[in-house]
Amino acid sequence: MVTSTSTEGVEASTRADARDAPAARALDPYAAGCPSRRLLDRIGDRWTVLIVGSLGDGPLRFSDIRRRVEGISQKMLTQTLRGLERDGLVTRTVFAEVPPRVVYELTEAGGTLRGPLRALEEWSIAHFGQVSGAWADYDERAGASEDVSAGAGADARAGAGAL
Repeated sequence: MVTSTSTEGVEASTRADARDAPAARALDPYAAGCPSRRLLDRIGDRWTVLIVGSLGDGPLRFSDIRRRVEGISQKMLTQTLRGLERDGLVTRTVFAEVPPRVVYELTEAGGTLRGPLRALEEWSIAHFGQVSGAWADYDERAGASEDVSAGAGADARAGAGAL
C-alpha cells in the first residue's frame, strides 16, 4: 500500500485499511455475527442475480436494465443498484448531457461474480422441471390448497421465466 502525506492520500489509505481489516479476521458465514452474511444476502438476492446477469454483457442505462429484468419495480431496481454500488460491484456513471445520461456497469469485483451467478442461472434452468415436479408432489402429499401453493412456490415459478 502506498501512503501519502496529503489529506487525500491519508483518507485513501484509511479506506484501504478498512477494506483489509475484515480479511484479517477469520470470516465464517455460518457464525451468527459474521459480517460476510451481509454480502451473501446481497449476492443471493434474486434481483441481484438478474441485474448482474443483465450487466454481464456491458454497461446499461437504468431503463435498459428495467426492460431486461422483467417484473422488477422502479423502486426495487433503484434500491438494488444502490446496494450493488455501495458494495463495489457496480459503478454508476453520470454523463454531463442534456438530459443527463446515467450508465451502470459491473466493476472488476462485480465481473468476477458473473461466473458463479451464471452457474446458478444455468442450474435453475436445467433443474426447473425436477424442482417443479417436487413442488407438485409436495403440495399433493401435504394436501395443500391453491392458497398455499400460491405462496413461495408460485412466486418462484412465475419468476423462472425471467432467467
